[in-house]
Amino acid sequence: MPLVARLGSGIPLVARDRELDRLRAALDRAGTGTAGAVLLAGDAGVGKTRLIDELASGAGDTLVLMGRCLDAGETGLPYLPFAEALGALKNDVANRPALAMLLPQLALPAEREPGTEGMIAPSLIPGRRPEQDVGQLQLFDAVLGLLSDLSERQRVLLVVEDLHWADASTRYLLSFLLARLRSQRLLVVGTYRADDLHRSHPLRPLLSELVRLPAVDRMDLTPFNAADARRFVEALSDDLPRDVLKQVAERSEGNAFFAEELIAVATCDDARSLPSALADVLLSRVESLSPEAQHVVRVASVRGRRVRHYRLHEVSGMADLAFDAALRELVQHHLFVVHDDEVYAFRHALLREAVYGDLLPGERVRLHAAYARHLAQHLDERGAAAALAHHAFESHDLAQALTASIAAAREAERAGAPAESLRYLEKALNLWNAVPAADRPSDVDESVLLRRASWVAGTAGQPERAVAFARSATEAIGADQTPEEAAEIWLRLSQALSILDGNEEEGFLVLAKALQLVHDREPSPTRARVFAGKASSLRQQRKDAEAREAAELAIADGQTANAPGAVADGLGTLAILDDHADQPEAAKASFERAIQCAREVGAFNNELRAWYYYGLMHYDRGELAESARVFNLAGDRAKETGLTWSMFGLEIRILQVLVHYYLGDWDYAAWASEPPGMSVSSTVLARLASASTHLTVSRGDLAESERMITKLRSDWHRDIQIALINGGTGAELALWRGRPELAVERVTDALAWARKLGGPWMLAGIRIGAIGIAAHAEIAAKARRKRDAQAEENAVQAGLDLAEHVRLTAQNGKPRAGTLGPEGRAWLARANAEETRLRGAGDPGLWQKAVDEFGYGVAFEQALCRWRLAEALLGADRRDEAVEQLRQADEVATRLKAVPLAEAVAASAKRARITLRADEPVREQVDLFTPRERDVLGLVASGRTNREVGEELYISEKTVSVHLSRIMAKLGASRRAEAVAIAYDRGLLE
Repeated sequence: MPLVARLGSGIPLVARDRELDRLRAALDRAGTGTAGAVLLAGDAGVGKTRLIDELASGAGDTLVLMGRCLDAGETGLPYLPFAEALGALKNDVANRPALAMLLPQLALPAEREPGTEGMIAPSLIPGRRPEQDVGQLQLFDAVLGLLSDLSERQRVLLVVEDLHWADASTRYLLSFLLARLRSQRLLVVGTYRADDLHRSHPLRPLLSELVRLPAVDRMDLTPFNAADARRFVEALSDDLPRDVLKQVAERSEGNAFFAEELIAVATCDDARSLPSALADVLLSRVESLSPEAQHVVRVASVRGRRVRHYRLHEVSGMADLAFDAALRELVQHHLFVVHDDEVYAFRHALLREAVYGDLLPGERVRLHAAYARHLAQHLDERGAAAALAHHAFESHDLAQALTASIAAAREAERAGAPAESLRYLEKALNLWNAVPAADRPSDVDESVLLRRASWVAGTAGQPERAVAFARSATEAIGADQTPEEAAEIWLRLSQALSILDGNEEEGFLVLAKALQLVHDREPSPTRARVFAGKASSLRQQRKDAEAREAAELAIADGQTANAPGAVADGLGTLAILDDHADQPEAAKASFERAIQCAREVGAFNNELRAWYYYGLMHYDRGELAESARVFNLAGDRAKETGLTWSMFGLEIRILQVLVHYYLGDWDYAAWASEPPGMSVSSTVLARLASASTHLTVSRGDLAESERMITKLRSDWHRDIQIALINGGTGAELALWRGRPELAVERVTDALAWARKLGGPWMLAGIRIGAIGIAAHAEIAAKARRKRDAQAEENAVQAGLDLAEHVRLTAQNGKPRAGTLGPEGRAWLARANAEETRLRGAGDPGLWQKAVDEFGYGVAFEQALCRWRLAEALLGADRRDEAVEQLRQADEVATRLKAVPLAEAVAASAKRARITLRADEPVREQVDLFTPRERDVLGLVASGRTNREVGEELYISEKTVSVHLSRIMAKLGASRRAEAVAIAYDRGLLE
């Protein structure tokens, strides 16, 4: 046998100390509870795997989990790198049933008909929400939970190699995990070929998103420079002539794998005639093998980078002894590597690509056909259908490729991988007309495939394509289809249309077609689902009586025809209608029935929908404590089912943030608002970040709030709720920072956005408008201090116009429950009270009404109104009453750690020389500034220059500048004129 060259893995790591140190530092940070991720980019063969192996071997007390993506066609398993990485954790995996979708050794969940859980009309909740695959969400949550639990026991290193070959579901799962890296003792390292990322490569947009996450770092592994390349080849070979080593170093172009292969050729063959191209080098290595070994390596290249022993043996058609001898030769020459579970892998993907590329066309077809015949006998294996679809297509057996693609789509959907399911369905649809009718599967037709494609496109986050597939399905309805089959297709189109804005009327018409087909038919699951959809649609149109009738028909049909998802859907709609009819006890009973029914049949989306509206009923009625109890139970249930980030799981989480914020349980609200961390790259993260700004603004984290609110402005298009929340919190932030003009800008922007997307009378305009009136009142007060009558009048008039708009909104808006609830009434009362501040201190009576209206449980807003009430009372010379209001406001602000409000209350008390606590001495002056700073500020306000101030105070001009810098820092000003203006606005200058 010829000589065998050394591998780079057999020598110390060369010239990668800096990169290895960065990786080890990231792993050390993970060990201290700062989770992170590193995306390692480099050309093929540059040494990414060797660097990762070095990191793993020196990781000490670390659980190392490693998985690798494979090229398309090599495997039919979605999430392959995660399945490979987690497959050995048998005991931990057994406690998480959702992981059955990930791991081949576990049974998949039973197949379900697309859409049978019932489709909730998205317009029932604020803004549009995408369809989601429940199984995928449960799987993602299970993987995150498993990694988090493992990291509590020991540090975890998760490596995902070759991301350039990652399937869509793997990319989604990786994005999900990296966006949720917080305090886990976990480091995730992903590697990919930078030279493979062409402009339209699917990994490119994901990388752009991931590198913006605070926990993610990107590292480029560059080729060796000339000196390092020479060191590397010298370490690899001790006995080659120096001129050959120099030639190898130069031709390798700094690529470690190329250098290894050149050394192998030089060691085993003629050292004086080295090939110049990498493919030639690799093929020359293969050509030096025995004919039997060459045959085996060619057969293996058709399967992919990895192949199981029994599969390779059977397809190769070789006798046992000859086959074993060929394998031994391939392993000894470092072309194959032996893995666990009797799997052989090419040492590097470039080697497999070179061998496969060298096959003759007829040879490829013949070998693909051999694999297809083999796989057709092993369809009970996970992923076999997808692999069969690939090999049958490549061997030109289109009928078998069609049948296998349909089977692969079903398996991928059951595995919680809708993107892969869609890929196989598209392949089947492309093949449909190319296969003779007699050879097509008998259990499906084209319209069924299109309907399934519409469903998985929606759950894969492609709503426009979902609509397109559903439209095509309606055009493919044949005369031989039953009314129920046709109705399912029209129902699917209505569901797809409901996800996108602007399709409401068409959606109603399409649903009417579905209903017309089955209205006079016998009860069936299809008719039950159509009635359930009709009930939701009628509820959306405010036709409550007709909606109730349709919901009752859905329940009756569902019970008769055994369609429990439709029953749960109908019960949920009935509960909402009972709530709107002001029948809280009936609504409560209906909600609890809907929850129980959905839970019994595993209709998780319907269950969470009922939980959401159950809590919302109490929220709308101002029963915040009961609302918090229901939402907390709902949140626990969402976590149990792995659906925390599903459509209604997210709605529940956001309401947990808001309700606990209103109740004054701000620590819980802060917990519920995590994630988002720093990223707002998705709608989920942006909505949670938006809700969290209530807390950050009120607590006084003004710089972080400004950064987040500014960043979130670019996410308003994602969801109208982001605009409605941040329009208000952004304006509040500007007011606390003494910038009422900016507050007016933000209010105007938010109201315009609301008008464009929701019409002129969106009820959120009451809250936003009230804050805007407060801003106009501050601008008017500033103008009065400057004796600018015109500016004052302009501000007053703008405030009056906005107040009138608020009242019209309260009058013309359409509350979800039919009448304006406690929250709307409270903000209307505040708007009326703020209006009285436009020309002075305010009306104590109207401010007292605002205090009373917020008494239903909104602690912070009530305290803020008490502060304003106290100022109005002081203006009316009712000092004793003002003292009581200020003290109550201070007590709440102090308890909540609401710094801006506490400071505002303290400033008002100081100006009025009121003690906020019985044991507090009376302060005769505001002590924000030192006496010298006050002198400097007073002279600057009178128009003196720094030199003039210095001359008058007998100090140097430089000292004056130092005092001014401190004054501006205390006031948050960037210029001396701005400092003077802020001081006047806050009453710090007379």
